[in-house]
Amino acid sequence: MTDLSVDSTARDQAAAVRSRAISARELLDLHLERIAERNPQLNAIVSLDEERARAGAAAADAALATAGRDGAEVGAEVGALHGLPFAFKDTHAVAGWRTTYGSPLYAEHVPDRDELLVERVRGAGAVVLGKTNVPEFAAGSHTFNTVFGTTLNPVDPTRSAGGSSGGAACALAAGMVPLADGSDMGGSLRNPASFCGVVGLRPSLGRVPEWPLYNQWEATSVGGPMARNVGDLALLLSVLAGPDPRAPLALGDPGRTFAPPVRGSLAGLRVALSVDLGGAFEVDDEVAAVVSSSASVFTGAGASVADAHPDLGLADDTFRTLRAWHFQAKFGRLLAEHPDSFKQSLADNIRAGEPLTGADVARAYTERTALAETMREFFAGVDGPAYDVLVLPVSQVPPFPADQEFPTAINGRPMASYLDWMRSAYFITVTGCPAISVPCGTTADGLPVGVQIVAPHGRDRFLLEVAAAFEEAAGVVRG
Repeated sequence: MTDLSVDSTARDQAAAVRSRAISARELLDLHLERIAERNPQLNAIVSLDEERARAGAAAADAALATAGRDGAEVGAEVGALHGLPFAFKDTHAVAGWRTTYGSPLYAEHVPDRDELLVERVRGAGAVVLGKTNVPEFAAGSHTFNTVFGTTLNPVDPTRSAGGSSGGAACALAAGMVPLADGSDMGGSLRNPASFCGVVGLRPSLGRVPEWPLYNQWEATSVGGPMARNVGDLALLLSVLAGPDPRAPLALGDPGRTFAPPVRGSLAGLRVALSVDLGGAFEVDDEVAAVVSSSASVFTGAGASVADAHPDLGLADDTFRTLRAWHFQAKFGRLLAEHPDSFKQSLADNIRAGEPLTGADVARAYTERTALAETMREFFAGVDGPAYDVLVLPVSQVPPFPADQEFPTAINGRPMASYLDWMRSAYFITVTGCPAISVPCGTTADGLPVGVQIVAPHGRDRFLLEVAAAFEEAAGVVRG
């Protein structure tokens, strides 16, 4: 064995397995020890199956033992994630593995096939050990359900880990897994990354194809990667990205386009920074201060920063209409059959889709088209200065008490629903642009705060380069 630890980068862990400095079984044991130490309190990993994980690690070692024969480089024939322990988000179907979606209706559900994201991660050689906890049907940015309970923040276990990929972010930050997958509709990759002090990317629409879906033409939610640093995130994105014939809206760039190393520079970068998009939403004072402080990181590294923002006034109606329509289409019949088996906030959101007309949905898609055009023109400088990236808060609040379903007020201003405090994330969702959460600072109580960096649609590699340069300049790179 080496002096490798569960807190080492995923790239170092994968390289150590490929070079046979550590076996997949030994690496799994290290992670199982950390899970045994921290998971009983944090509740991030669910449906843990040590026996199957050990069998998977043994198979990974056996596969590596045959690689490199016939003169090939040792480890050259195995996947990019070979031997890395992995726990899939509990909304992603894994063949033969309990997948509950955080719902009592699926508490014993075992899929018979992998979905595409899982297929790609398994194909890259990862060793499955379990699932990561989610809110019920991934609805809401706080991870709790009646099947497994609440996931707690690894920095302060009295606080929320965020959601819906809260189990993933918590497990990652606590060293229980080296990489994590997730999905993002209203901020579900970005919000928990901010709350737990890790990195989460909502890719461009079409970057990470999904299959199967009830509607391949509905593109509000996307799958994507999380990691403790941008370089590791690029490693996982290189596995998840790339076209697939089953996903007609997939972008054509191959996954290797995003593979590390990721090197970027902030010198000459044109940054638009806005704490609240011109008063579009309320932001906690401490969060606002941390996001504002990111300006000095950019300028200190040679970027120019302007107080500027696009007009995203259509985003609230667009997102809420499409979300309600999507939820009603996907869960309406299930709610009608089991009205007492849904949390109230989700049931209300599903029912909000019932009175929607074709004209309502058409309006929302027209607005979404306009928002995409607004972002294109903003970055291109059609009616003013051009900008390379937009910077704003990931979440409008720091991690809130875990016994609350959602923040009920920000700076004394009441929040009417469980969506109100997520505008800083879901306003970006409906633009289709890639957005990444990168650790930026902490509150006075030491709670993590991420900054959200947004780039033009399709420029995911560029966004990774900016994020890598930012985390280095800010001094927040983690193993």
